[in-house]
Amino acid sequence: MAYWVLKAILTPVLHLVYRVRVEGRDRVPRKGPVILAANHRSFLDSIFLPLVVGRRVTFVAKAEYFDDPKTAWFFRALGQIPIRREGGSAAEGALEAATEVLERGGVFAIYPEGTRTRDGYLHRGHTGVARLALATGAPIVPVGLVGTDECQPTDKKLPRLFRTLWIRFGTPLPIAHYGKRAQDRLVLRQVTDELMYEIRELSGYEYVDVYATKKRAEADAPEMVPGPAVLTRIAS
Repeated sequence: MAYWVLKAILTPVLHLVYRVRVEGRDRVPRKGPVILAANHRSFLDSIFLPLVVGRRVTFVAKAEYFDDPKTAWFFRALGQIPIRREGGSAAEGALEAATEVLERGGVFAIYPEGTRTRDGYLHRGHTGVARLALATGAPIVPVGLVGTDECQPTDKKLPRLFRTLWIRFGTPLPIAHYGKRAQDRLVLRQVTDELMYEIRELSGYEYVDVYATKKRAEADAPEMVPGPAVLTRIAS
């Protein structure tokens, strides 16, 4: 109940202070399990994405967000599941939580890059999303988020208002022909690479075949300029 109440309150507010453009929303199945896999550019991604989907969307979020009672209610109301990221069991815990959501026929959202980009590029995806899809049979809908980092850059605590952002849903990835090969590393990498290609096409951001890490970004982050696809979409 809290999820829908918060959504009813936030949706008109965010549409008032941001220009939210949505494309391909009808590609999200209206019922049954589904995985939404998006690029990750801003803290606000986990707020914008659920607000444009007609179904309840669940994320796995850092447990630190839930440590403060003043903010914990907000993240729970957004449908986020807390999980500690320390140690090797964190990824397994995230997959178990996601599997439970999908087995109930729900919508689970995930960022294949694993963290927000800090250098502006779209990065190599982790294979957990492919493993999850092949193990549960849930379709993967690629999502391209454009301009959310302009609404709240990674290094800023407060959002910037009256910006324009795009949320583009792609066609579900055809993975049925892979069968239940969730332990085949080559298959997992192939599915993940296909997914990242679709996200690149939807978002227009330049792809680099390395994992996104804070350390790398601080070491060699270039000054980012939107690529031609992004500029074209902003102009249109």
